[in-house]
Amino acid sequence: MTEQDAALLSRCALFPDAYEPAAPTGSDLIDCWLAWERALRLNLARGRAAQLKRDAAGLPEAPADPMDASSVAKNALSLESPLEAEQALDRARWAAIESFQGFDYFGRDVAYAYLLKLELLERKDLFRIEEGFAEYKAIYASVLEAAPKSIESGEPK
Repeated sequence: MTEQDAALLSRCALFPDAYEPAAPTGSDLIDCWLAWERALRLNLARGRAAQLKRDAAGLPEAPADPMDASSVAKNALSLESPLEAEQALDRARWAAIESFQGFDYFGRDVAYAYLLKLELLERKDLFRIEEGFAEYKAIYASVLEAAPKSIESGEPK
């Protein structure tokens, strides 16, 4: 790997900035990955805002391309379990990386794909179901505490 190619390793970010489109790197894999992940994250943010009935005016529009990023986001948002949603997102990320890698098994993009896949595996290793569920319950309880105590149901009191 050349020094220039090695410098691009730092651009192999699992979660790049979603607000600004990335400048071209010269690597097809990294450029496709950054565009795909940005589209995914913006679609997720807009979908979550819609689910919560919040204004998404401050969010940039999600790019139409790559199209599958939108369907991946919709699928993840439709899942009941946050863990299942995260796992579905990571499976889709893995598939996207593989599709961007191409068939040049001795090129630099293979190393970039390998790094991104390692980052996904490290992220997966951080998931702790019991701890995550406990945290989820704590957050949910705090949301319920912060919510108004009397909810109008339309029924007479």
